[in-house]
Amino acid sequence: MVKSRTHLLISPDWVGQTVALAEGRAEVRLTSRSEMVADDRGLVHGGFTFGLADYAAMLAVNDPHVVLGAAEVRFLAPVALGETLLAIAEVVEGSGKKRMVKCTVSTVRPVFEGIFTCFVLPGHVLDS
Repeated sequence: MVKSRTHLLISPDWVGQTVALAEGRAEVRLTSRSEMVADDRGLVHGGFTFGLADYAAMLAVNDPHVVLGAAEVRFLAPVALGETLLAIAEVVEGSGKKRMVKCTVSTVRPVFEGIFTCFVLPGHVLDS
């Protein structure tokens, strides 16, 4: 497995645990928690699914200076408390500083898909 070079201080409790990491590809798993629930029926807020997918996309690019520029996503099904999500992200196009990353998230069924436009900057984004 390739070693992560990005998002080294992020909490796996909120964005997932890396399951597999290879050049241009990442798999990340997240089990939903009670703090993610939006209502009394156990619906998990979609922002957590998006955060998982975003993190997987960053890992697929795997550069210390990668940032998200845009995302075109679709939520396909709801996620409930206790479900485990698996995000699979793959760089599908890249030239210069721009990388296009396809990401899917599934439980026992597909719940999310998207294309993330990522940029590899020459230095830390806060230094700009």
